[in-house]
Amino acid sequence: MEPLPERTLTLEEIQDYVAKMEVERGFSDSTLIEQALKLAEETGEVCKAVRKYSSLGVDPHSAVGGLGEELADVLIYIAALANRAGIDLSRALREKESVNAKRTWQ
Repeated sequence: MEPLPERTLTLEEIQDYVAKMEVERGFSDSTLIEQALKLAEETGEVCKAVRKYSSLGVDPHSAVGGLGEELADVLIYIAALANRAGIDLSRALREKESVNAKRTWQ
């Protein structure tokens, strides 16, 4: 697999990369439910990384990655979920923001 380019990636490029990466690494058979559960686990790891980043107490026996790498894991799982469901994240974001733009925020 070719390394990611040293430039900003589009959501489409991220989804394409994740699809190829999953095949290459043997993860493509995971179900939507399995990927959703893994996303939840990774979200917890983001919370731990935020605690560490914010100098809050973290269990010294707990392995805590950096915030950037944990956020990247979440992005990978989001792309994997979208791929399994046939969702174009770029389009989904535009459609959701169209709805949000009409809401009243306080």
